[in-house]
Amino acid sequence: MRKQIAAANWKMNLTLYQAETLVNDLLAAPIEISEHQELVFGVPFPYLIDIQKKTEGRERMLVAAQNCYSKVSGAYTGEVSVEMLKSIGVPYVIIGHSERREYCNETNAQLAEKVNVCFEYGLKPIFCCGEALAIREAGTQNSYVENQLKESLFHLTAESLTGFVIAYEPIWAIGTGKTATSEQAQEMHAHIRAVMAAQYSSELADSISILYGGSVKSTNAKELFGQPDVDGGLVGGSSLVATEFSAIVNSLKK
Repeated sequence: MRKQIAAANWKMNLTLYQAETLVNDLLAAPIEISEHQELVFGVPFPYLIDIQKKTEGRERMLVAAQNCYSKVSGAYTGEVSVEMLKSIGVPYVIIGHSERREYCNETNAQLAEKVNVCFEYGLKPIFCCGEALAIREAGTQNSYVENQLKESLFHLTAESLTGFVIAYEPIWAIGTGKTATSEQAQEMHAHIRAVMAAQYSSELADSISILYGGSVKSTNAKELFGQPDVDGGLVGGSSLVATEFSAIVNSLKK
C-alpha cells in the first residue's frame, strides 16, 4: 500500500504555548499509526525545533516546514533555506501551497527551483497543486493542474519522484466551508496519477501519495480517504483541534 499521510498545516496560527499544548494533547490522544502511515506537523518556522524535539522518538510522527527558499544561502533577508531546515532535522517541506501562490506570487518555475534544492539536501517536498473556482467552473481544472505538474516536476527523473508526495488543493474549498465531494476528489486524484503515469510509468504513479487538501474534517475524512486514489489529507483548520485531528488521523486507510 502507498504511504497514507495525515499532514497538519497550522499556517500562521497559534502561540508557542498553544502549539505545545496542541501537540501534547495529540501525543496523549488514542491515535493509531500503522506501518504504512505518517502523521506530519506542518508548523511555523519559530516552532520547528520545539515540535521536532517533542515528536523525537515517536515513530511515524514527523515535522514539516511550511515553506523554504529556492536558494541555498546568501543575502536573502527573511528567507529560510533547505540547508537550515536540514541542519535541525526537519524531513518535510510544504511547497507551493495555494496561499503562497496567490499572496506571494510563486510561479511554477520558482517551485521547480524549490523542489530541486529540496532534493539536493535530502528533504521531502509535499508539492501542492490545485485550481481556483473560476477554473473549476470553466471545466478546465484537469489541464490547469496538469500544467502545474508539468512545469514544476517533469524535469525530474523517475527515481527522484518515486514515493513523492503531492497535495491536491481545490482552492475553492479552502477556508470556505465548501468541500469537494469524494467523487470530485477521486476524479482529480486519479487524473493526477494518470498524468504522472503517462509522463513516467504506472509503477512510479502508483508509488506517489496524493493528499486531499480542501476543508477536511472528522465528519468527511473517512469517506474522502476511502477513495482509491486519495492517500490522506493536508489539513488546515481542523488540525488546530486535537480531537478533530486525531479523528482524521484515525480515518486513514488501514
